[in-house]
Amino acid sequence: MEKVKIALLGLGNVGRGVWMILDSNKEEIVKRSGYDVEISKILVRDKDKERGVDVPKELITTDFNEILNDESIKIVIEVMGGIEPARDYMIKSMEKGKHIVTANKMLLATGGDELFEMADSKGVMFQYEASVAGGIPIIQGINESLTANKIKEMYGIINGTTNYILSKMELENLSFEEALKGATEKGYAEADPTSDIEGFDAQYKLAILSSLAFGTKIDVENVYREGITHIQSIDMEYAKEFKMAVKLLAIVKDVNGKLEMRVHPTMIPRNHPLANVYDSFNSVLVKGNAVGDLMFYGRGAGDLPTGSAVVSDMINILKLGIHSDNIQSVVKNNLWDKKIRSIEGVHSKYYIRTSVVDEPGVLRDITGILGDHDISLRSVIQKGQNKKGELVTLVLVTHRAKEIQIIDAIDEIYELRTVKKIDNIIRIEEFEEE
Repeated sequence: MEKVKIALLGLGNVGRGVWMILDSNKEEIVKRSGYDVEISKILVRDKDKERGVDVPKELITTDFNEILNDESIKIVIEVMGGIEPARDYMIKSMEKGKHIVTANKMLLATGGDELFEMADSKGVMFQYEASVAGGIPIIQGINESLTANKIKEMYGIINGTTNYILSKMELENLSFEEALKGATEKGYAEADPTSDIEGFDAQYKLAILSSLAFGTKIDVENVYREGITHIQSIDMEYAKEFKMAVKLLAIVKDVNGKLEMRVHPTMIPRNHPLANVYDSFNSVLVKGNAVGDLMFYGRGAGDLPTGSAVVSDMINILKLGIHSDNIQSVVKNNLWDKKIRSIEGVHSKYYIRTSVVDEPGVLRDITGILGDHDISLRSVIQKGQNKKGELVTLVLVTHRAKEIQIIDAIDEIYELRTVKKIDNIIRIEEFEEE
């Protein structure tokens, strides 16, 4: 049986998972790929760092050129993350004819076209299943199983850290700060959790999924982003009253030929399957015009789930044939030129929580402004001491309205003497057809 040598760029969390899977599942990998796979070199920054796996010292290197100039290495697996030097290493590897597997969502979302074009020009394969939703095969599902469909919409919980935080806030009545602390202690959140809690991670992933699903180039800056730091326990309580749950949703829709892409906290019906995705699990709901609704669910992060996707990509490359002269290196994302729908054009229902002075006419003034902007109310809740002149909480839930209408109305409501604060605004998604 032919032996194939591969190299790992990085031996952090995901790299460790790849090493363990290749070691523990060696027989299955050999039988399914038809090759005897051997890790020849592993690139790290610090040779002496303890990594939790027993790796022979002779495999470890800090010099990328040992990998680049070794013609026996056919596949390079990049799991180091970040933009540079990962981009440079992958470009140089492809120039040498080496196939690439990566889990780098940030690089793919911000500079993937350069990598795809290089793979095409050099006739090498480029696989990136692990860049979105860990071990869930959503990219392969879109690229292969759903190619007969026009995808109309996708809704995803694609960041495990934020889903864990929101789950704890909902189920255990924790504050955002308490839930974030727990996520950090469990290793779900980084020391600097900004990328997760401010929605950047989900923004990158949605850009990748949107590009694949709709066959178009996506500028990640066109994906509207809003994090979860403004969600409070009281919002969770109101959501329960409305029979809703709060999730950080990644949403993409094709609305009359324009793509609407957004990541933000969203209230969704308590009985919807996505509302019951808890802890660090991920899930993606895909709506196809032929297949209907499909839901992918599983672990969205972690060494073994993400490592599973990486190794599966490697096996896929071997099965397609590393010696073939007719290689389909990447899925084309330049088939259509889709226009982008700005966030101001989005239609949604809205939850608006305000702090107002408890005196006659307050609700009349607010509803009057909303009515002037063609925004109708579905329900109103007032809670407080009900003593004249004191602040009370007023919660409004609207019917469907255009985002720009809400923005303009809120600007006017802020000017009311009796409105002291707009505490929160959360969009409501009830999965209705536009």
